[in-house]
Amino acid sequence: MEIFYRVVSLLGGLALFLYGMRLMGDGLKSSSGGAMKAALAKVTNKPVMGFILGLLVTCMIQSSTATIVLTVGLVGAGFLTFRQSIGIVLGANVGTAITAQILRLMDLQAGEGSILNLFKAENLAPIALIIGIISIMFIKKRSSSSVGTICMGFGILFVGLINMSAAVATMSDTLGKFIISFEDNYVLGFFAGVLVTGIIQSSSAVVGILQSLATAVGVKFCAVFAIIIGVNIGDCLTTYLVCRIGAKPEQIRTCLVHIIYNVFAALLIIAAIAIGRLTGLIPDSLWNHDMSMGDIANLHGIFRLVPAVLLLPFVNVFARIAEKIVPEKPMDEEEETIRENLKQLDLRLVTNPGLALAGTEVLLGNMADVAIHNFEAASQQLFDYQPERSRRIQDREDLLDTIMDQTNQYLVAISPHITLEKDNRNQSFQLKASVCFERIGDLAINIIENIEELRQQDKTFSRGAQKEIVIAMEAVHEILDISVEAYKNDDEELARKVEPLEEVIDEMVVALRGRHVHRMTLDLCDIYTGIVFQNILLNLERVSDQCSDLAVYLLGRTDETISGNEHQYIHNLHHDNDPEYMAQFRQWLDKYMTRLNQISLDGTEADDAQISIESMDISGAQEPEQPADGEDPASGK
Repeated sequence: MEIFYRVVSLLGGLALFLYGMRLMGDGLKSSSGGAMKAALAKVTNKPVMGFILGLLVTCMIQSSTATIVLTVGLVGAGFLTFRQSIGIVLGANVGTAITAQILRLMDLQAGEGSILNLFKAENLAPIALIIGIISIMFIKKRSSSSVGTICMGFGILFVGLINMSAAVATMSDTLGKFIISFEDNYVLGFFAGVLVTGIIQSSSAVVGILQSLATAVGVKFCAVFAIIIGVNIGDCLTTYLVCRIGAKPEQIRTCLVHIIYNVFAALLIIAAIAIGRLTGLIPDSLWNHDMSMGDIANLHGIFRLVPAVLLLPFVNVFARIAEKIVPEKPMDEEEETIRENLKQLDLRLVTNPGLALAGTEVLLGNMADVAIHNFEAASQQLFDYQPERSRRIQDREDLLDTIMDQTNQYLVAISPHITLEKDNRNQSFQLKASVCFERIGDLAINIIENIEELRQQDKTFSRGAQKEIVIAMEAVHEILDISVEAYKNDDEELARKVEPLEEVIDEMVVALRGRHVHRMTLDLCDIYTGIVFQNILLNLERVSDQCSDLAVYLLGRTDETISGNEHQYIHNLHHDNDPEYMAQFRQWLDKYMTRLNQISLDGTEADDAQISIESMDISGAQEPEQPADGEDPASGK
């Protein structure tokens, strides 16, 4: 049993080490995550700049996986191109070696009175933990929490390493023989490095274990070089698996280029070591040299840095290999149209605001189509769930974010050149409209998440709740149609019909909430489905709110009494009893509330022919089951 407890002690130390690394990284990311993301997003087409950014960010957060995952996210969001990301990946690959250099503090030798004693792991760890807990518990500042988390992570990391070293020391004979077995079997050492890194999911942790072994039992260069090469390969395989899930082709290529580079780097190192042994450049004294913690840290750093510097000029070769393995997915008609329109945002036109604003107007029309398409598809998922449809909804949401970012940047670039009040109002309107369309897309995603929650619990709404929510969705679909048509045709008369319908939708939501609470008291629905029902209603109400905002902004584009006074304008509409407004309000009220009142709480008294889920009137929601590249464009018609 003694060996069992030693192994448990080693694994416990490893657990603390990994948790300390994660805690320190989380603290660093929370304190500087925005700046880090901004720096990565501004990377130029020069691979060297990307390399330096990747290196610095990984040194900062102590995790190449975190840096590459963030980079993959930026590629997916359109902030970076696949080729821009390659330099960052190479830099991240090198930056992760800094952890081993930090850990070599364990090897620090100093006298009792020396200031260097402070930096020995057994002293530095408790100091970091004390600073961390004081920052978290006793300093009431927002930034102190992040500082405390960083210090706690740093201290826990070293406590874990100390425990690993102690556990390894008790197993010195066994581990010594194990490591010695790799001196003549480099292939076994390589695969051991790949396997262990793949299981632990941290190259720094595996190198930390090797450093602990170096201190406790001593290891030779010939026994560890193959392991470290394997560690580098195992690290990129782990990152690939993390980033690969649900990724787009350009994101998969970014993950794949990490593997391709590391394979080339491994071949380069193996070739260099083989040539060195054959030519005598690596003498027996170095080959059989007993490695210290610092030596292993340096070797790991050299194996990371030298190949990166040598292979950096060949990033385009890696890119072409990745593009051959993962070819570009054909775009559907919807996305292709939008991508072409995005190319029309020519910065040379910003000096002519009229022309430039006409281009962004077209893109915002595309954005409106995508937003309404996503709402339609999200509504249909409640009654006819298809995983492929959910994936397409997320793809369209990413497209909305891309349009939003690029259009807003372009609109801001126009600002210095605007001289006419008409152009100034138009620019302001477009900025506000883009927010409305983007928010509608977000709300469609919220509805999908609500539906996913329901499916995960294997629950459904009662028949009465289903019929009620169909009517609410039809009303929201109608207000979306009116708002988008008013926007595309610049139709102020149509825009004036939006607010009365929005007020009716608000009243419907209040009524439906009350009905559903009553239904729960009668045990016709349980509490969980009741919460999801209320959440969907909330998102539907917010979609109608965005339509109201859009319509008012549209009216304010030409009416200076409305522009800047939108809330007062809406307040007056609701309280002035304007005959035209009240007539439209009653018209919408009769259309939807009359149907709603026909439904009993259990849904049994409704006219199923008139109010049925199967005949739900949401135009375009019925997306055909076909591959994404053949899916209908945003209009769905």
